Amino acid sequence: MGSHNSHEKAASDPPGSGASTPRGSTRGARSGSSGDIEKPEPQQPASLVPVEKLGKLLVQRSQKEDGINGVTEKSFTKYLFPMYPELARAFYKYVHKAGKCKNKHIPQTTFRQQCERILAMLDDTAIIETYVRMFTSDPEEATVIPDDLRSLLYVSYKLSMDHYPEGPQTCLMINKTLTAVVKGCFNNKESHSVGFVVRWLEEHCHRLIFPVHRYCVHMLATRHRDVPAAEGGNSGSGIELATPVLERCPWACALLPPSAAWLVAATAPARYSRPTRPPAPPTGGATASAAWLARLVCALPSHWVPLYSSREHGLGANRFLHHTLAYRGPTLVVVSGSAPSADGVTLVACAPLEWRETHSYQGDADCALLQLYPTYALVEHAPRMLYLNTSIRGYPKGLRVGSDPRKPILDINADFDSFTFKGAPYTLDAIEVWGCGDQASRETQLEIKKWQVKEAERQRQVKISAADWIEHPDRYLLELAGRPQYNNSAS
Repeated sequence: MGSHNSHEKAASDPPGSGASTPRGSTRGARSGSSGDIEKPEPQQPASLVPVEKLGKLLVQRSQKEDGINGVTEKSFTKYLFPMYPELARAFYKYVHKAGKCKNKHIPQTTFRQQCERILAMLDDTAIIETYVRMFTSDPEEATVIPDDLRSLLYVSYKLSMDHYPEGPQTCLMINKTLTAVVKGCFNNKESHSVGFVVRWLEEHCHRLIFPVHRYCVHMLATRHRDVPAAEGGNSGSGIELATPVLERCPWACALLPPSAAWLVAATAPARYSRPTRPPAPPTGGATASAAWLARLVCALPSHWVPLYSSREHGLGANRFLHHTLAYRGPTLVVVSGSAPSADGVTLVACAPLEWRETHSYQGDADCALLQLYPTYALVEHAPRMLYLNTSIRGYPKGLRVGSDPRKPILDINADFDSFTFKGAPYTLDAIEVWGCGDQASRETQLEIKKWQVKEAERQRQVKISAADWIEHPDRYLLELAGRPQYNNSAS
């Protein structure tokens, strides 16, 4: 399903290069006498210059505005996370508790140590656990309630939507989307342990929390430049988060609104939302810190193109095939169904390769099936899960998803009017197909469709000789209809 720390670890520079962790001036301040060398504390990394500067500036602001020699929550929120006060409160509370502060403020040394520890995190599980603990309402109990997880997810959503490449976005379905995730995790339980929530997030939507970490890393490492002139202005400019760009279309987004796309991108394999390559940073020592940050945050995300909507193009197998086949890239098939005695369900089938009609199951290791509503979950993730057949005789017809051919999890019938999910019957209400490949994939599909139209027109205008017409079946049909003469003058 892709690893968050894989690209970060691979991007880290060798120790001493100065690109991965900008060091302070004390790094090379060794004298010839061993007695002048200050012995560092065990397992303590050298201080990051940006964090030292940020801590000093926040202490100065706290002294000036609050009369306290330390970092206060007021100055921390005002100058570090002005646009996200809820994140600021949770972050400050976590640092205060982790640093075992005896007063309400955080000493500058403690602030630096705890921020450096957060900046140094690379392990996926450690990152998720840190932010889950950060948003727990009762840290002493180490338990998570549904509202805690909902608050964390909403912060991640806000960060992703505020840094959308086309400008800040809103989604009317966000409450429904967050409720689906919370229901999937808690399953009507009042609370869970931190470990349970971390394991559930890793299994079902493992990249959902990483935008929060990327944003915090970005702000801790760059905000010291803006604090002297900061009054709650632009926060996080220059950062790009991996939110898929949905192409605007009058008939699109009915089944996959922006909040659902944000959620699916955090679960589906990285192939479906792999970002484009960022521009090459300029060389030079002055840009070492910027290059280091560029490797921690995501570049521009993928562009998702609507290929088919049953509400616009009609619901049927031939309509699905016409708009979906020949797209040579990964796709998402969103299926919505209803049942008279149960809640409706919305599913997302992730197809990593081009759809083909065949009598066998297809797809590589990036196949997946997600349940989007009413309860969010990663249903299955395995190779050879996809089956599509509408014309081959002797084999089941319809669209199927599941690694067990004898018992597919999703089974859409040949008429595309009903389906079963985990054995339960549903009426098929709507289908959408989204292309997740590059622009060339869409252009290739459109070119193929143009050629098919031209070929059909050419076949329609084929002239038949008199000798061929005598034995042609259409001549016999016309004679049965009472029309033995065929030229226009006799009509």
